[in-house]
Amino acid sequence: MNISATLNVFKLFRDPGLCLPHATISNFNQLPIPLSKAFTLNGERQGPDIRAIVLDKDNCFAKPKENVVWKPYEDKFEALREAYPGARLLIVSNSAGTADDPGEKDAVSLEKNTGVTVLRHSTKKPGCGDEILSYFRNVPTCGITKPSQIAIVGDRLFTDVMMANMMGSWAVYVKNGVVQEKGLFAHIEGRLADYLLQKGYCPPTPLSQFE
Repeated sequence: MNISATLNVFKLFRDPGLCLPHATISNFNQLPIPLSKAFTLNGERQGPDIRAIVLDKDNCFAKPKENVVWKPYEDKFEALREAYPGARLLIVSNSAGTADDPGEKDAVSLEKNTGVTVLRHSTKKPGCGDEILSYFRNVPTCGITKPSQIAIVGDRLFTDVMMANMMGSWAVYVKNGVVQEKGLFAHIEGRLADYLLQKGYCPPTPLSQFE
């Protein structure tokens, strides 16, 4: 059970826009590189200064419970690694690297197969934003000086997108995962997001400094 998601969802009563993304793509292969292109509007030539990317795993670039990049997404994944080398690309999963991963076996396997660091975090998304920010603060080569220089990419509105907004970062929502989500929670997410957009709600502006 994801207690973090259950508790944090109540924040939507105060600020419904927390579950809305700044950009939506059909699938992982549609992710623009550089990622700043996802947030350009009205013909702008330059988007925000995105220096690091946080990727969800399950149903984002990999099948749920698998620790390899889904084959149709391999080229896009490698292009991301080249554009955001080393510590600038980070995987944050609610399975690998958490208490649900005894002995960190999945995290180690995922790192071996992707060449990307998997964050070990004690709190599941959307509540592990502080752990992500702490990771980037401790890697000077990333050049992260504010949350708005980080973009979160994932397929869940109540975890990935909500976490990005709670952090003060940018959120990219992958609408269609590797497999079709049939769970009740995923259905509720989509219906709520559509309703909020129709009512004129929008996501919060990313933060220009650490709080």
